[in-house]
Amino acid sequence: MKIGTIVEYIDQQKIITAVILSEKKDKLKLLNENSREVSLSEKRLLHVSQVCLDVTQPRNHLINQLKTTAQTRGQLSDQIDIFDIWEILHEESENIDLSAMTVFCFDPPLCCDHEAAVIRAVFYDRLYFKFNQNCFSPFTPAQVDAKKRQIQEAEKRDRLIQQGVAWLTAMQTEPEKSIDADPDVLECLKDYYLFGNDSVHASLARQMLKNAGLTTPDPLFQFFVRSKVWDVDENVDLLSLGIPTRFSQQVTAAGRLLSSFSTRVYQDQDRKDLTQVPLITIDGQSTLDYDDAISLENTDQGYRLGIHIIDVGAYIKSGDPIDMAARERASSIYMPDDKLPMLPADLSDDLCSLKQGEIRPAISTMIQMSRFFEIRDVQIIPSIIQVHHQMSYMEANLLNGKDDPITSLHKIATLLREKRLKAGAVQITLPEVNVWLEDNKEIRYAKVDRENPSRMLVSEMMIFANSLMAKFLADHQMPAVFRSQPPPSQRLFNGIETALLPNLMQRRHLSRAMVTTTPQPHSGLGVKAYTTATSPIRRYHDLLTQRQIKAVLGLNPAYSKKDLEEILQAVSVPMANAGRVQGARKRYWLLKLLESMRGDSVDALVLECHRDHYNILLKEFMLEARLPSSGLKLKQGDAIQVTVQHVDARRNQLSLFCV
Repeated sequence: MKIGTIVEYIDQQKIITAVILSEKKDKLKLLNENSREVSLSEKRLLHVSQVCLDVTQPRNHLINQLKTTAQTRGQLSDQIDIFDIWEILHEESENIDLSAMTVFCFDPPLCCDHEAAVIRAVFYDRLYFKFNQNCFSPFTPAQVDAKKRQIQEAEKRDRLIQQGVAWLTAMQTEPEKSIDADPDVLECLKDYYLFGNDSVHASLARQMLKNAGLTTPDPLFQFFVRSKVWDVDENVDLLSLGIPTRFSQQVTAAGRLLSSFSTRVYQDQDRKDLTQVPLITIDGQSTLDYDDAISLENTDQGYRLGIHIIDVGAYIKSGDPIDMAARERASSIYMPDDKLPMLPADLSDDLCSLKQGEIRPAISTMIQMSRFFEIRDVQIIPSIIQVHHQMSYMEANLLNGKDDPITSLHKIATLLREKRLKAGAVQITLPEVNVWLEDNKEIRYAKVDRENPSRMLVSEMMIFANSLMAKFLADHQMPAVFRSQPPPSQRLFNGIETALLPNLMQRRHLSRAMVTTTPQPHSGLGVKAYTTATSPIRRYHDLLTQRQIKAVLGLNPAYSKKDLEEILQAVSVPMANAGRVQGARKRYWLLKLLESMRGDSVDALVLECHRDHYNILLKEFMLEARLPSSGLKLKQGDAIQVTVQHVDARRNQLSLFCV
């Protein structure tokens, strides 16, 4: 390569004009127009001119000549309309060399500056031609359109980043203000906050945060609250898990239509009229969706026990819009601050609810018993029922031992439990903490003894009904949603144990329950087969099983084993998500309550001892937490007092220290 030759190369997406000062070991030493000396390989040169400069001239003179050359070439480049040239040449199938391209762009006489101007024009407008080794290849119209879209997307991305950075910066520098943000910016940042690197906007959001000086997305939540995008207690789990919170207009309209349902369900000749049988419901005081009722009648031989479940399938047909919406949800979700029903409220709280005085279709399990409560006969029948008395758990407790049928029902439930325990059932007797919000948003809670008489009564009746329905399905070889459980990995006690620690430890040794379409023993409940069909308003599993029972009774078509397995697979994720968000939301509000108790001492129980911490239980709230060792010498089962040091419900943080 000749010393003094004017050349051009690319540096930081710009074309730089330079002159060759020397050549050594395949490297060219250049002086460029910016008064910098650089060393480059010949392969990196974009254009080599035929013009040479006298490199013995003063340095500043060489630089002025290079600047003049660069300016001339820039001016010539501005005269070229690349689009016009492309329109003429884009149908050419062969490559076009630099000299031919220069002829297309300029009239003679031509020089090196014209060639360099052509290269500049194509380099700075890369929509129409690909340039490689002094050859030009025109892009096809489709390729040009695609590149235009890419450029538009890149420009949109850059604008979005600038807007996002401006909003994030303003939110940091003006913490008292609520500042509106572009909806696209909010959507991008919300999505990243919820889904992290799995977000489709992850790279864009990370760039916004980085440019705004933020190293974590954590501050975004408060920014959204200040901008009234989210509430201060926003349930982000609902958003991140994609749990639907509203029904579509189609489903809502279908629910209203069903609510004006004709009486033909009640006139069905296949249903037994049990409306004169005195039915009772026993539920919590705030319950609106009553799906089960109980009856007990005296007979010449003894008693007739009835467990009656609302026939949801009498209204909702498999595959209709309401059914598919219920399948999408899989379960109702009960939270301290909200309730998300599996069915529209017109159905769950009204038409499909066993409200006192209202006639409803049901599936009734009727058990003939001796005067000593021995089971003589079991029938499962479609029925028409009417609840005569709706009572709360508290009311039922007050009647136990004083009045029938509650007293006799409790005796039956006690015998049923004893029978299960003798069969090997593992009875976990832990209290439950219910949390709710008052209208003024005050957090309230109550510790409930699930072993109190009325709760035990209802629990045993539902277990009894579900096990009888499982046997009914198994006897008819009908696939259904059966639940089973292998024996525990370790049995810590037999019968009833009331102490907290053994129950908590036994619960950890329970084997995982399984859902299958064929019956298998349920060790935890002490029954040979078990299904759930007693809550078809609240659980899609129960609705499926109820339909299979009705298929045996000839009331509707049956699902095949394959159909059931496919549906169970489809509802497994929303079912798991419902449990997850229900538990997380309860914990959130308990932690919110503890936020107001900083510095207070609470009773705790040591569950496990580890090298650097203890797992403990806050007994009042049945809430598990970690306690740093900090030189403490505690053992499993120790009753201690801990002080609430720091709580952040939003971040699920709870710090405690031992008093």
